[in-house]
Amino acid sequence: MVIFSSKVLSLYKIFKMKLLLITIVLLGLGIVGIAIKIWAKKDGKFAGTCASQNPMLNKDGDACGFCGKTPDQFSDCDEPQHS
Repeated sequence: MVIFSSKVLSLYKIFKMKLLLITIVLLGLGIVGIAIKIWAKKDGKFAGTCASQNPMLNKDGDACGFCGKTPDQFSDCDEPQHS
């Protein structure tokens, strides 16, 4: 059985605290970045969020599950989620 000294344990606690702090800061930066992107966009909406519009995700040309339109009909779609 290995017994660690108090110095090693305190260094381990410091390492865990630094790692936790770095994680929280990076997550915070990500959330702030998304918030700035929403704030900077007109009406705070992301354009084209329907996966049916993306030709890489919808290779078969299936219709949208929300409005029922095919990918080639999205240019005249009046749904606010597709604008």
